[in-house]
Amino acid sequence: MIERAPSGALVSNIEVTATTVQRGDIIQLGGRACRVQDLFQLPQGAKQLLFESGELLTMHTRTRLAAVRLLRRR
Repeated sequence: MIERAPSGALVSNIEVTATTVQRGDIIQLGGRACRVQDLFQLPQGAKQLLFESGELLTMHTRTRLAAVRLLRRR
């Protein structure tokens, strides 16, 4: 599903895995929206996510999370 954000940007609700997660994705965790600031590759396909709040989350290869992604217009 793609919607327009109030600023005119396009947003999409997606499912992310350790393979597909990107910087800027907004992931809902414990009722809080957390924006991915940086990613670190770990052994066996896992990734560690650093959020703007400074918190860390490790996504293993089988982890699936709902996220919102801002789509850039070209």
